[in-house]
Amino acid sequence: MIRLEQVSKTFHPGTVNEVPALRPVDLVVEEGEFITIIGSNGAGKSTLFNLVAGTYPPSTGSIRINEIDVTREPEYRRARYIGRIFQDPLLGTAGSMTLEDNMMICLRKGFKGLKISLNRKQRQWFQEQLVDLEMGLERRMKDNVRLLSGGQRQALTLLMMVLSRPDLILLDEHSAALDPRNAALVLELTRRYIEEYRLTAMMITHNMQHAITFGTRLLMMDKGEVILDVQGEEKASLTVDGLVERFHAIRHRDLESDEARLSL
Repeated sequence: MIRLEQVSKTFHPGTVNEVPALRPVDLVVEEGEFITIIGSNGAGKSTLFNLVAGTYPPSTGSIRINEIDVTREPEYRRARYIGRIFQDPLLGTAGSMTLEDNMMICLRKGFKGLKISLNRKQRQWFQEQLVDLEMGLERRMKDNVRLLSGGQRQALTLLMMVLSRPDLILLDEHSAALDPRNAALVLELTRRYIEEYRLTAMMITHNMQHAITFGTRLLMMDKGEVILDVQGEEKASLTVDGLVERFHAIRHRDLESDEARLSL
């Protein structure tokens, strides 16, 4: 379980450049939840992820993972609990290393310190996992990852993260930079892995329909605040037009120009 209590972030406090990026947020993420997060540019979505991941500390509040206070822990220490995939497919893998070496690194993390070696049995197991991606990567174990396409690298990153078994997965628009076919494949893999491995995940998306279709719970953010939190039958009954209407009812204004892409 992940618990945020009155977590906020203000950049350049006390100066003329002061920016309240995230206003005090109380949020509990239960084990096994798959939360989708929508909001315009500047809504606070990435700031929320950066605070949870430890990229920078909050201005106020506390963050607990499995009842452990990680509020002041740096990012590299929180990596024990958290896996994160970014929009850029190049960020999740080491391009100068082979595919099998990339997988070995993530597996060592998943085994929490146990020493394992890359042998024939291990390679066979890796190949079996790669077959599920349906990209032919099981035949490219010796290839450097830089030779893979963006869609292949993002799918591999997703698989590696699953194998490392983090307590929380942060998906930061991880399909946005891919072509439609690969984006759909990565999203479907995401859904399948989260369900099969009973993972806890939060996914930022600019696509309202994706936010409705995927996940068990939906958060809408605006100007550093969580303005909508729905799940269950209420989430299942949502439509894109309905979300736009909910936004207008809560904020008493229409979606602005850069927010229009939320409904694409």
